[in-house]
Amino acid sequence: MIKSLWINLPVKDVKKSKEFFTKLGFKLNLQYGVREDSASFLVGDAGLVLMLFEKSLYEGFAGSAVPESFSGNEVLFSFDAESPEEVDNLAKKVVEAGGSIYGEPGYKDDWMYGCGFIDLDGQRWSILFMDFSKMPLG
Repeated sequence: MIKSLWINLPVKDVKKSKEFFTKLGFKLNLQYGVREDSASFLVGDAGLVLMLFEKSLYEGFAGSAVPESFSGNEVLFSFDAESPEEVDNLAKKVVEAGGSIYGEPGYKDDWMYGCGFIDLDGQRWSILFMDFSKMPLG
């Protein structure tokens, strides 16, 4: 049985990425994140693990090279917020921590409020508040 999910990402500078995600409120996982070439975070109540690795270390265990630059994106990481205000607050923290916003905070379909951002290494993320009482059924 699967016990947990780990997301592994290559980064250019572990120290800067560690600071970035800490500023967003991700909880540092010291059980795995004490090396200089990697960092580990626990995300959310379900215990999702986000691992950040220096590019060469990542390539070593992934068995493939990391492209030098992204011309698009293959994955969009999304996490939930407890309110529209939390989405707005996190969007401000992203910019203050050195990331950028690609989708300004706002409503979609009258039941989702969210925004999209890009981290220091070009990975795309979304933050969503979903009001399930307003979600259309079917």
